[in-house]
Amino acid sequence: MQYGPALRAAAGIAVLSVMDAVIKGMSAYYPTFQVTFLRFACGTIVATGVVAVMQPGWPSRETVQANVLRSVTAVVTAVSFFYALGQLPLAETLVLSFLSPMFIALFGLLMLKERVDPRIVAAIAIGFGGTLVVVLGQTEEAGATRSWMGVGAALLSAVTYALSLVLLRQRAQRDKFLHIVYFQNIGPALLVLPFGLWAWQPLKVVHLAWFMLMGVLGIIGHVLMATAYAKAEAARLAPLEYTALIWAIFIGYGVFSEVPTLATLGGGLLIVAAAMLTTRR
Repeated sequence: MQYGPALRAAAGIAVLSVMDAVIKGMSAYYPTFQVTFLRFACGTIVATGVVAVMQPGWPSRETVQANVLRSVTAVVTAVSFFYALGQLPLAETLVLSFLSPMFIALFGLLMLKERVDPRIVAAIAIGFGGTLVVVLGQTEEAGATRSWMGVGAALLSAVTYALSLVLLRQRAQRDKFLHIVYFQNIGPALLVLPFGLWAWQPLKVVHLAWFMLMGVLGIIGHVLMATAYAKAEAARLAPLEYTALIWAIFIGYGVFSEVPTLATLGGGLLIVAAAMLTTRR
């Protein structure tokens, strides 16, 4: 695999990680459904402007139908992941969500007939091992009652996120990337709209800029991911998802004053090694 797709995927994950930090900040002021709706609504506004300028043409009926399915998976992923965060310790939710690369490789094999060679399996194993080092190195949650509903929600988010990326790979080889990005925003916005209105709280004008920033970062991240998955197998790009933890370390320290532990740094090195391994021929 050439380095181009891997670099674009890694850059897309970095941009989306910054977007997640902005979402985390706004979640302190507004309900989850409202934040989710505004994130996709602002993304739709930005995507509409980009489409108006670049004029990619009208999508086919097949494109619309296929990307509607991806919209549903995007909504299920977001809602289930947020629910898991409310039911489980953050560390446990994190490690369960990082099971997604395994499902990406599995779905790529079943749906796209992609070959999963031993190096990809090794990269996924190393990356997951790095994640375990980080999680096991955190302070243990003593006396906490396990929420099996939360565990199920975290696993569901991992599965649907993986499915969404494999569907992205499938459509990226057929559809124009601007069409994919546009439906990635307007579809979830329409699906979440009723829930966003139900949970709506008065919106401060000063926060509109942050929500628009979410939209801009979402569009940039989705363009990078769509162009990357158009050129490389889903299983080969899957281990790069672990690099999100690296960005979480830097963002957590720089923005939220969270000092990384030695276990976090050690696990991060394993994750970087996994990402580098997957980009080599």
